[in-house]
Amino acid sequence: MHVVGLVMHPWVGLSDDVRLGVLTEWVTPELVDEVLAECGRGGVKPGALSPRFMVYFTLALALFAQDSYDDVAENLVGALEGMHETVPNRASFTRARQRLGPEVLEVLFRRVGGAVAPEGLVGSFWRGMRLAAVDGFVLDVPDSEANRAYFGGPTDARKAEAGFPQVRVVTLTETGTHASIDARIGGFNGGERELAVQMADSAAGMLVLMDRGLPGVELWKAYTGAGAHLLLRARSTVASRPLEVLPDGTYLGRMSLAGQRASHPGGVTVRVIEYRVDGGEVIRLLTDLMDIDTYPAAELAALYHERWEVESAYRQVKTFQRGPQQVLRSAAPALARQEVWAHLVVHHCLTLIITQVAGGERIDPDRISFVKVLKHVRRSVVTQAKDAVSAVGSFLSMLEAKVRRKLDSGPRRHRTAPRVLKRPDSKYSPSVKKRQHGPTRRVTAQLITLHPTVGG
Repeated sequence: MHVVGLVMHPWVGLSDDVRLGVLTEWVTPELVDEVLAECGRGGVKPGALSPRFMVYFTLALALFAQDSYDDVAENLVGALEGMHETVPNRASFTRARQRLGPEVLEVLFRRVGGAVAPEGLVGSFWRGMRLAAVDGFVLDVPDSEANRAYFGGPTDARKAEAGFPQVRVVTLTETGTHASIDARIGGFNGGERELAVQMADSAAGMLVLMDRGLPGVELWKAYTGAGAHLLLRARSTVASRPLEVLPDGTYLGRMSLAGQRASHPGGVTVRVIEYRVDGGEVIRLLTDLMDIDTYPAAELAALYHERWEVESAYRQVKTFQRGPQQVLRSAAPALARQEVWAHLVVHHCLTLIITQVAGGERIDPDRISFVKVLKHVRRSVVTQAKDAVSAVGSFLSMLEAKVRRKLDSGPRRHRTAPRVLKRPDSKYSPSVKKRQHGPTRRVTAQLITLHPTVGG
């Protein structure tokens, strides 16, 4: 009887040796195996595309977001003998990603993520509280029926589909380092506030900054109930009637649910701080920090502008790491969520590297070029060896040396740019033609002046 032998792929027994360059320092094989076991993906019979390899491959898809599956695989295994000439086909990678699912990458993010700023880092603490900001952004995903049904997307005035379906991401971000402390993923049709409420427990002991689209009674109670403090910008109609004017010109107001009287027990009492920037419109802030001596209004007004650091973090993910206006590669909702979690893991690891290098040079992490660090990390993957983790120390030392020559962009300058819609629905709109586009320009530091309320 003639027996046909089973042909095994050349990667079998080798793919578990693949690492993710210097990022393996934080995403270790041991951690990956623990997460796989926790998610029920451990104990799978090893194959050419083992679960551990697929975790690294999925992270590499985020690190090399503009490369094809083949190119990403070659970047991972090109330095390992016997693997770069036998890369599996695209369908094999897709099936392996489906088997892995999104939960593994989400759990990995929660194991790797968190606050990273050391005590005393400028822009990270205020009066003993760690500074964080909550905000959100969206990412385009392929326009498949599954993605459209699951995530939803923007529509035009006639409620017709307009543009790609979009994943909504809301993060709790450390302002001093841009590290993601927590994150939630939803669809375009879901609100940022609902996702923000889910992260309240992660903000305990912090001072959390938010823009005016987020304040609400439910969110306020969730965060203060979890032990966090809040400094939120409010719309002009929220808490606009003073209940009691305080000696420093701030006042106590009432934020209630829509349609309720200010005295309704379902509302909350807030301290209101009003100020102007360079004599412009009155900006209203709400806070639960009631002691006017311990928490001066002028400092809180100046502090609120640290909220814009979260926008810088989102730019790092959307423009530099993913690529400007680039659509994610996953046509199925589960794979799209997996891809987003991978982007968040990679960005957090890059933030850890920047924070370590800045700490070694004793400078603000804002001064370290994210783009150059990203390029160095990519090269560390392409040139890796099996003992890549042992090279982390020399890698960080190399970056610290380059800080003095190339990576240090210097103290941040005060700049401004016209606030315009960068991707208008139609280039023929008259209002678009009237907008002034141009580069940012240097400006002097903005002058913040309090707008005190006079007691009656």
